[in-house]
Amino acid sequence: MPMIDALWPEDALTPEAEARLVKELTDILIKAEGYDPASPTAQRVTVFHLHRPAAIYIGGERANTIRYRIIPCAPEGQYTDESRRALVRNVTEAVARAEDRPFDDVAPRVWVFPTEIPDGAWGTRGTIWTLPDIHALLVGESERGAGVERLARRRREKARITLEAALDAVSAGMASKP
Repeated sequence: MPMIDALWPEDALTPEAEARLVKELTDILIKAEGYDPASPTAQRVTVFHLHRPAAIYIGGERANTIRYRIIPCAPEGQYTDESRRALVRNVTEAVARAEDRPFDDVAPRVWVFPTEIPDGAWGTRGTIWTLPDIHALLVGESERGAGVERLARRRREKARITLEAALDAVSAGMASKP
């Protein structure tokens, strides 16, 4: 059940380019989560919220250049480091295509924040959906176990990062003692 919050001004794109971008970003997010963008179920449960900022300021001054902020949200466990990097690149490339401008001209104006919602905190349809529930919905009940494994993989990754940081802090503390 991917969700995208996107912010860009009303006049950023032509209506046609905007419609193509919204569809392309939807497909990019579905793919980043490891699902098939051609799946009618994945399309039906992916929600895109387009917000129109009244103004954008940089350093306290009103900006004249168009900026994009795109926040794809997914349940915890859906992203990997590789999929997050690819998601940011693919979103930025999609905006460049929508503007019909080179990537390097557009990239400094596109901010992408892939966000994971902690498992047990994704609520819709009047209930909480865990990653295994969502995975079963999108690819079939027989694949529920793959959702369990995705979540376990992500939690192992987070634990490894935390452990490495703790070990680095201990090592740095010991190195600074006489």
